Amino acid sequence: MPKFTANQISGWLYNKRVSSIDEMTNLSLAHRNLLKENYTVGRTCPIDFQTSNDGTVKYLFVASDGGSVETVYIPDKERGTLCVSSQVGCKMNCLFCMTGKQGFSGQLTACDMLNQILSVPESENLTNVVFMGMGEPLDNQDELFKTLNILTSDYGFGWSPKRITVSTIGVLPALKRFLEETQAHLAVSLHSPFPDERLALMPSEKAWSMTEILDLIRQYDFFHQRRVSFEYICFGGLNDDIRHAMALAKLLNGIPCRVNLIKYHALPDVALSASHYKEMIAFRDCLNAKGIVATIRASRGEDILAACGMLRQSVLISKNKK
Repeated sequence: MPKFTANQISGWLYNKRVSSIDEMTNLSLAHRNLLKENYTVGRTCPIDFQTSNDGTVKYLFVASDGGSVETVYIPDKERGTLCVSSQVGCKMNCLFCMTGKQGFSGQLTACDMLNQILSVPESENLTNVVFMGMGEPLDNQDELFKTLNILTSDYGFGWSPKRITVSTIGVLPALKRFLEETQAHLAVSLHSPFPDERLALMPSEKAWSMTEILDLIRQYDFFHQRRVSFEYICFGGLNDDIRHAMALAKLLNGIPCRVNLIKYHALPDVALSASHYKEMIAFRDCLNAKGIVATIRASRGEDILAACGMLRQSVLISKNKK
C-alpha cells in the first residue's frame, strides 16, 4: 500500500472512530480486503453496565485475553471523566483495595485500554481520562505508553496531556520513564506519611519506598509541565489525626502538589473503618494551613461498587436500565 494509507487508517481509527475495516471507504476494496486478512479494528462494546443514583455509570468489558474489567464514567457538570483499567486484577495487594484482593490475571493491551475510551456511550463527551481503574498502570508500562502516545499524538486523538492522569503506587523505574517521556498528570497513592504504616497498607512500600518515590519526583519540574497529586485514603483511628497531617505536610514540603483526601469504602473481611467527615475536614485544614493544597474528593458510585478501591473482576454485572 502507498505510504499515505497509514494516515488514512489512523484517521478512520481515531478521528472517525470506525469499528470495522469495511468503513474505511477511501481505501480501495482490494486494500480493505488485504487488511481484513490479518487485522481487525478491535472495537468491542461493553457487555453490561450499572447506573448509580448519582449518575455514575460502571461498564463491564471483556478483555482480549478473555478476562473482564470494569470502567467507570463520572459525569460532573461540564466534565465527563472516564476511569480506565490497565490490568485484569492487580499484583499490588493493597489492604484496602478490592481489585488487589482478587489477584492478578493478565495485562490489558493498548487496544483493550483504548477500547474502553472509544466504546463507552459517552465517548464523544469525555473531557478527561484517569488511569485509576483496575490494576497498576506502571506495572503494564509498555502498553500504557502506547496508549498515552495514541491519545496525545497528532496522528491519534490529539489530546492535550493535561486531560490525562495516571495513578500509581510508585513503580520504579517505570515512574522515571513516565516522568521523562510523558507530560500527563501524575497521582501517587500515599495513604500514610510513616513507612511502617504504609507498608502495612501497601506491600509495595518494601520494594519502592515513598522516600525513593518522593526523591525522584523532586528531580522534575511540576510548575509548568504537569500536576502531581497524592491520594490519601482516610482510615478512622489509623491515619486521620493531626499528627499524621503534620507529618504529611513535612514530608511533601517543597513539592508543588495537591493532596486528595478520599473516603474509605469498606471491604469484606478487612479490619479498617472510614474516617468521620469532621476528622477529614480537620486534616484538610491542617494541610492547607501548612501550605499544602488539600481537598476532600467527593465519593461517586458507591452504591454500585464503582467508588475508589471497589472495582473487581466480574463475570457479569447485574442488569440495570440506564
